[in-house]
Amino acid sequence: MAPVPTRLFLLSLASIALIGPLTVHLFLPVIPAVKAALDLPDALAQLAFSISLFGMAFATLVYGTLSDRYGRRPVLLSGLCLFLIGSVIAAASASISTLILGRLIQAIGAGCGITLVRAIARDSFGPERLVKAIAYLTMFYTLGPMIAPVVGGILVDTLGWRSVFGFALIAAATIATGAYFAIYETRPVVAADRKETGILGGYLELFAHPRFTAFVLQSGFSTGAFITVASASSTLMKEYLHRPATEFGLYFMVFPVGFFCGNFISTCLSGRAAAEKMVLAGSTLLLITILIQAAFLLSGHVTPLTIFAPAFFITLAQGIALPFGQADAIATVPRLAGTASGIGVFIQNFCGASFAQIYGVLADGTPGPMMATATASAILCLIVGALPYLLARGQSVN
Repeated sequence: MAPVPTRLFLLSLASIALIGPLTVHLFLPVIPAVKAALDLPDALAQLAFSISLFGMAFATLVYGTLSDRYGRRPVLLSGLCLFLIGSVIAAASASISTLILGRLIQAIGAGCGITLVRAIARDSFGPERLVKAIAYLTMFYTLGPMIAPVVGGILVDTLGWRSVFGFALIAAATIATGAYFAIYETRPVVAADRKETGILGGYLELFAHPRFTAFVLQSGFSTGAFITVASASSTLMKEYLHRPATEFGLYFMVFPVGFFCGNFISTCLSGRAAAEKMVLAGSTLLLITILIQAAFLLSGHVTPLTIFAPAFFITLAQGIALPFGQADAIATVPRLAGTASGIGVFIQNFCGASFAQIYGVLADGTPGPMMATATASAILCLIVGALPYLLARGQSVN
């Protein structure tokens, strides 16, 4: 049995979740600067952003499975080292190809973050307290998206875009040092016995559960809508409204504030509300918000308020649904908690990267492509988000 979590352990675990924002959100104010500095088209500049989501997506599958086989701690520390290497390469890059390579290595390393944080939380707190643990950890995680774009915007405006990667390197080194001394091995002994299942067998066993499939897809499509609006808002603020990167960073804070509030609601309702109802509520709120935002922007009312006020409700919807959906998914097969966590984060990042890149291909300097892409993602989110609720209703009728 793993030791009782200490405060230092919990603080270190929460800080590891910040690795994701250091990879994704810190780079958002950099997109227009890199585009101008390297004379890039929209699609290629967007690739420098979305490549991190693709890299994190596929890496999470590996981290989850490896942590079930070899333990959480060694896999976690290996990922953090990769992040440091990627940050160095990106900071020293002189071309877009080197920058993308550095971003990819950085992202592969960052894939260990939220994947193993959720798995370690499952090991340490058990299924009974998992929703509350994930909600609290995610509330701490929101500090990253809240601070990262502001810091990134200030660094871009004052020291240039390369300084962003220097900051990421220093922050990640601090997090890695804390993890080395504070995080102990938590993998249950039973998780080591995977011979009868194997990697592919584990995936098949998990996806055989419709609730699991629906919950991880819902988190993926909701992330797709969020990432599309988040990345597009940077370009709209800089090129459409001609606002500085620092101002974008300040407005961006409404995204994590909404997520924080949604997670607070999830924490209060933990143990009292059914997962399928919370996921359906979050999915419905997301689509309604996107449709209202589209009505304003497409009618010509393009202002920071119409871009960022709906953003609060987009991430509020995420915060309401994600802790319940992810906790239910991770608890589907206890011995495959790491694999389930990896799949969940993979689908989140893969959908986020895919919809962000679709926007990059369609981008024409107006809000239209952003709203078309985000609406498509939100519709898919509601479709899969309603499935667990319908399944539960069907079982209660029978």
